[in-house]
This record gives sequence, structure tokens and C-alpha cells, in this order.
Amino acid sequence: MDKVRDLSSKKAAVIFTKSSCCMSHSIKSLFYELGASPAIHELDQDANGKEMEWALRALGCSPSVPAVFIGGRFIGSSKDIISYHLEGSLKQMLIDAKAIWF
Repeated sequence: MDKVRDLSSKKAAVIFTKSSCCMSHSIKSLFYELGASPAIHELDQDANGKEMEWALRALGCSPSVPAVFIGGRFIGSSKDIISYHLEGSLKQMLIDAKAIWF
């Protein structure tokens, strides 16, 4: 849990993913389209990936990836992020966290 907390607080936007996950790819693409440059942590390519995946599940992220943090706060998984984007609040969260500027 400490590793997830530490990594999630190092940048304004952080996404924990797996390289083979299509939803992870979609969420990363959405962030790039919005102008954000999130820190990406591929759990399947990290030596501590399994432990971090369990920590994400303990936070309530189901499925465990993608798990999105904005401003050091857990925001949710792909369905949550898509909902925030469709209602228009995702962009404002990124602006407030200084992940994008307008």
C-alpha cells in the first residue's frame, strides 16, 4: 500500500495499468487527448506489480486496472473515469490538480 501511495502522489495524474489491458490503453489515450501527461505504472512489468495490484483492490478498485489517481487522490477505474469525462468533470479535476493548464 505504501508503494501505491508514494507513486500516486509523485505526479498530478497517475494511472496504474497493465500493458495487455484495452481499457487501460483507452484511459491513457483519453488523458493524452485532454492534454495531460500522466505517470504510467504498468503492473505487469513491475517487480512489485502483484503487491501493488492487491493494494489497489484494497482501495476498492475493481477491476484493479486501470486505477486512476488525480492530485494524489484515488479517482476510480475506467467506468468512473468515463463517467466523469461524459459529465464534464474529469477535465476540471485535471485542471485543479495542475495536470493540464487552460
